[in-house]
Amino acid sequence: MNRINLIALGVQNMEKALAFYKGIGFKCYEDSSNPPIVFFDNQGTKLELFPLKELAQDINAQAPPTITQQGFNGITFAINTKEKREVDELMALVKEKGGTVAKIPETVSWGGYSGYFQDPDGYYWEVAYADSWKFDEHNMLVIEP
Repeated sequence: MNRINLIALGVQNMEKALAFYKGIGFKCYEDSSNPPIVFFDNQGTKLELFPLKELAQDINAQAPPTITQQGFNGITFAINTKEKREVDELMALVKEKGGTVAKIPETVSWGGYSGYFQDPDGYYWEVAYADSWKFDEHNMLVIEP
């Protein structure tokens, strides 16, 4: 069971979140602009958008967890690229589609090139590249010992 199949992001505004993720290149078969939930047809681990209040209810209907969206919650997501230029291209697209650049891409201490953005719900995403990275047939980063 050494895998993650799905990551669900609780969103405040489905229409806005869906438009943002479609706008930066995530693929889905959803035609409605405000569906109940959305699954993206990306390679590897799947991403789902789920209305935040309903997600809390799904976790525990009798005592849903308290919803707070203040500050950094310690979770980031990452998009790893095969070329350095893709980092800059995606960050420009994020800004164009309504995301917030949290850190302009730069050469970082571990030898790669990385920047961060926030989606419309405040989730942090890293966009990163390194010369040494290898990818499998599903475009997933290969971590070798």
